[in-house]
Amino acid sequence: MLILTLEIVGALFVRQLEHENLTNFKQQIELPSYVENSLTQELVQTNTKTANRNINSTLQKVENNSITEIRVVDAKGIIRGTSNRDQSVVGQKANTQIVKNTLVNNRSHSETVYDSDSKTHYYITTIPLMSGDTNNVVGVVYIRASLESVYSTVTSISLIYLSATVITIIIGLILSIIISREITRPIEEMRKQTLRIARGDFSGRVKVNGNDELGQLSAAINNLSIRVEESQESTDAERRRLDGVLAHMSDGVLATDRRGNVIIINNMALQLLGVDDEKEVIGQSILGVLDIRQNYSIRDLVENEQAQNEVILDGLTDDTIISASFSPIQRESGFVSGLVCVLHDITDQVQEEEERKQFVSNVSHELRTPLTSVRSYVEALSDGAINDPELSPRFLKVVEDETERMIRMINDLLSLSRMDSGTTKLDLEYVNIGELFNYILNRFDMIIKNETADDSDQKKYTIDRHITNKSLWVEIDPDKFTQVIDNIMNNAVKYSPDGGVITARLTDTHNHVILSIADQGLGIPRKDLRHVFDRFFRVDKARSRKQGGTGLGLAISKEVINLLGGQIWVNSTEGKGSTFYIALPYVPFEEDDWDDQVDED
Repeated sequence: MLILTLEIVGALFVRQLEHENLTNFKQQIELPSYVENSLTQELVQTNTKTANRNINSTLQKVENNSITEIRVVDAKGIIRGTSNRDQSVVGQKANTQIVKNTLVNNRSHSETVYDSDSKTHYYITTIPLMSGDTNNVVGVVYIRASLESVYSTVTSISLIYLSATVITIIIGLILSIIISREITRPIEEMRKQTLRIARGDFSGRVKVNGNDELGQLSAAINNLSIRVEESQESTDAERRRLDGVLAHMSDGVLATDRRGNVIIINNMALQLLGVDDEKEVIGQSILGVLDIRQNYSIRDLVENEQAQNEVILDGLTDDTIISASFSPIQRESGFVSGLVCVLHDITDQVQEEEERKQFVSNVSHELRTPLTSVRSYVEALSDGAINDPELSPRFLKVVEDETERMIRMINDLLSLSRMDSGTTKLDLEYVNIGELFNYILNRFDMIIKNETADDSDQKKYTIDRHITNKSLWVEIDPDKFTQVIDNIMNNAVKYSPDGGVITARLTDTHNHVILSIADQGLGIPRKDLRHVFDRFFRVDKARSRKQGGTGLGLAISKEVINLLGGQIWVNSTEGKGSTFYIALPYVPFEEDDWDDQVDED
């Protein structure tokens, strides 16, 4: 209110001051009557040159520091004289509207303008010069005066008033603060004490200044502080014991109030729920936190024995399966004041159980197929086919092939088992990876030539090589690496179309060598790409089994590459083929370093 009042008074005061100064200024720039009479007489003279000289002389005699320029304009609008030293405007036409208005209306005009070039306010007035004989307008006196002195004065006074206003406001605020503090100091002390109690600080006491209402309230707050401190110490001791137990539990624990809102949660529960801060959970319904609202209510969790035993929370987080057990918190009277929920991570158990079931199912299926085939052919041989010179060799060949297939599968399973248990031994040595890669591919070139020569019905394909000429020495197990390349090349050969091209590439980066084998086969559907290296997985099960695959080759290849510290992956477009990549760690050798190492050996 003080600021508003001073602003209103200041605005009125400054406005009135500006009006008075402008009025006084306008009175100061009025020309003496003798000057106007002299100029009128000169304008009616017929000798223009002489009259102009006299007009200029008269204007030069006018002494008024407030006036910037005086011009005399005749009735035709021609400038006849100016008080400026620059007389170039004399004889020119006066184009200002205010001069024209004065000549037409025979009345004085005035206006205030702002010159943007000089950034100055000017006051302009025009006075008609009337002939005494005919009472006609014979000319106009154009006066321009600078208003900077007026505005400078108003600005100075405004600044003085503003300074006084600021000082007054500051003094008023200081006085109001001092008075208000004297009045509210006891209440402020009680407020601070209650805030300290709320924060758990019971050390302070409120000063009792008298026996009035405020004094009695201060004493009550002091007594309350003592009672709350004693109760808080007892509660804190119990909570610390409870927190210690909860913090070291391997299971997640949540506790709720009687409405099912979470009031306690330990760190393990936060981890299992994928929550970073307990503030995101505290106060929320346990049904929403565990995402079981559609299947259970709070009453169900309290009364349902099945819910109290175990509830499986599948999908609560991306890769975790959690079992939740609920137990009501009951008082001696039987009143249920809340729930306790215990969370246990059973992801590994479920996955191991699923993997075990899947493994048993896959092995049983893979062994049953060749065993059924062997049994059928053995029964046929027992029924007399062994005496048939044409059928018996064929049946025995089938039995042999299926037996070999089972042996290969069992050997592959044993290899995977050793890798899983960590008992696989690697015979590491530095090998020129380019020469080894070429050697393996040469064997497949030879196989292609032999198959083409022996059987004209075999499909034809070629191997296109793009292998760097650099010597890349990589520490690997040559036998196991050869097994990996054989597995990938065998798949490429199996699924390449007749006349297709298998492209083999080898290049190096700063710290890896990259091998790739690309075929032009049917490709792998996008949904199956992440399962390609799973055990017993086949994109086309019927075709793979017909071609003798066990579904373990790529799984073994992945385990071998992982043991070598590398990576293996596949890119594929369905209908256009697949490309398998192998990246192995590689430390480049300079020629001098290699020579030094050979010399040391």
